[in-house]
Amino acid sequence: MGLLDGKVALVTGGARGMGESHVRLFLQEGARVVFGDVLDEEGEALAGETGAIFVRQDVTRPGDWERAVTATVEAYGKLDVLVNNAGIMKYRRIADMTMEEYERILDVNLKGTWLGVKSVIEPMRAAGRGSIVNISSVEGFIAAEGMSAYAASKFGVRGVTKAAARELARFKIRVNSVHPGAIATSMVLDPEITSEVDGEAFLRSMVIKRFAKPVEVSHVVAFLASDRASYCTGSEFTVDGGMLTGAGY
Repeated sequence: MGLLDGKVALVTGGARGMGESHVRLFLQEGARVVFGDVLDEEGEALAGETGAIFVRQDVTRPGDWERAVTATVEAYGKLDVLVNNAGIMKYRRIADMTMEEYERILDVNLKGTWLGVKSVIEPMRAAGRGSIVNISSVEGFIAAEGMSAYAASKFGVRGVTKAAARELARFKIRVNSVHPGAIATSMVLDPEITSEVDGEAFLRSMVIKRFAKPVEVSHVVAFLASDRASYCTGSEFTVDGGMLTGAGY
């Protein structure tokens, strides 16, 4: 038996990186998966390889959310799990950042998460229960230089998660957040970011001194999506190699 047997999941930003890892693990654990992304080529390739359903989705657009949720329910008859994974990151000091750059990060990371929560309430109520997993970051607890917009968005995801957990418990919908640290994905390893960050100091801040594989986050996400996490809501789960234990950043 798989951890997610019988579950129907919608994963945003699922075409590559952590999102792709979530899609693959969810399928291995028995879920039926629909995933959205703006990356058409990567999305179609992953769908063709795995059998998951790909829908083009810009998480900042309510109409795209409506189409993604409708496609999920039409394909599988219900929606049990949402993984709000889509996100973007840009290293830019406040003095150098444009308003457009700042707004874009908040639109995708925070507005996109809020729209996701809003969009799945009715189908989850119809299913009788649900689990929403919002992907935040260690930057939702601390704030690194050059990450003001990203940190603001990820702090905001924590607030949305806790408010939604209180609002939706009456419908048996659980809402939790996951806070990855240094994960080996193309977003984190972007040369624009790595050229500005002191890699040795970054590693010293971790108790487990290595970057994580994306699947190490996916295992936590799958647990929260599953019935084994039935008493978890409004909670924050770090997957950060001990970065937040007080060793410094």
